[in-house]
Amino acid sequence: MPDQRKSAQDAGQRVDAAASAASGEAATTIDAARIEHAAALLDAGELVAFPTETVYGLGGDAESADAIARIYAAKGRPANHPVIVHLAPEADPNYWVAHLPADAQRLIDAFWPGPLTLILKRAAHIPAAVSGGQDSVGLRCPSHPVSQALLTAFGARRGGHGGVAGPSANRFGHVSPTTAQHVRDEFGGSVYVLDGGASEVGIESTIIDLSRGFPALLRPGHVTPQDIADVLGEAPRLPDGSDATAPRASGTLKAHYAPRTPLALLPFEELESLLAEHAANGQRVALVARSSRAGRWADAPGVHFVAAPEDPHAYARELYGLLRALDSAHVTRILIERLPETIEWIAVNDRLGRAAAAFEAQH
Repeated sequence: MPDQRKSAQDAGQRVDAAASAASGEAATTIDAARIEHAAALLDAGELVAFPTETVYGLGGDAESADAIARIYAAKGRPANHPVIVHLAPEADPNYWVAHLPADAQRLIDAFWPGPLTLILKRAAHIPAAVSGGQDSVGLRCPSHPVSQALLTAFGARRGGHGGVAGPSANRFGHVSPTTAQHVRDEFGGSVYVLDGGASEVGIESTIIDLSRGFPALLRPGHVTPQDIADVLGEAPRLPDGSDATAPRASGTLKAHYAPRTPLALLPFEELESLLAEHAANGQRVALVARSSRAGRWADAPGVHFVAAPEDPHAYARELYGLLRALDSAHVTRILIERLPETIEWIAVNDRLGRAAAAFEAQH
């Protein structure tokens, strides 16, 4: 048991170090007046965009069906697609759930605050709207100091039990935002935005389902299956398309996280033939590949080359900003090198695969 506790502590420390690396600077720029104003807006049923270490969220009172409906309307999100409830570090997750399993408490102790969402059975007094009508609820505690300040201020207005429903602050299916400007690009001035700098993790939280008596990975993220196994002593079930009883969860539709420019995700050998074809047709295309693979195409005429990071965490951090930038690069197509099918790349592969799925008919 001591060894398992040590593994859990190590796993949590690895995630904390990566997820909060950029938060120190943001912590010095927290404007108490803006935080209180944002909390007052949430208390009045309005929406607020706020930074987290993963991506920016579009927040509303998680106990208000009307506020949740505003989130769905603003995003153009299907009403049966659940949203995640964000809690302050001092909040009691028991308020939100029918039962808090021991495994959930172990994961909370190891990874909260941080980029991990837990799916648990929803308490009866929590509106079903936050779960897309399901009997479960997704909870997480972000590590970003601005989001923590907002959640604490809002919680104070609700006797310590305030939670903020917060899917990514973008139109449904589009690339998630990792800066305040990305949110403004999506919604203009229609949503109040708290600026906390660039998100350090860069992709959405890992989602672990504990609502059925065993751990199951519903969405990969910065917290890896191995991190989960180190804490629980068993590996979570991985998504393989055969888990028909899994609850619906944020960001798990086949086509998601897509730019507006057509995108293809293929092994580099297949990309080369497409590059040659586009060059022959005089079309300007973007190529996203690791420098070790790009070869002559890095400097080829008509190719807007972007050197992709060799490290999966760095790739994840830059991914959404890169896709948004390529939407403004005046290219006819984005060609992305398929990455290794290893556990280290599971989260980035998940996001790229869903982005490419939006354009599969064009491959």
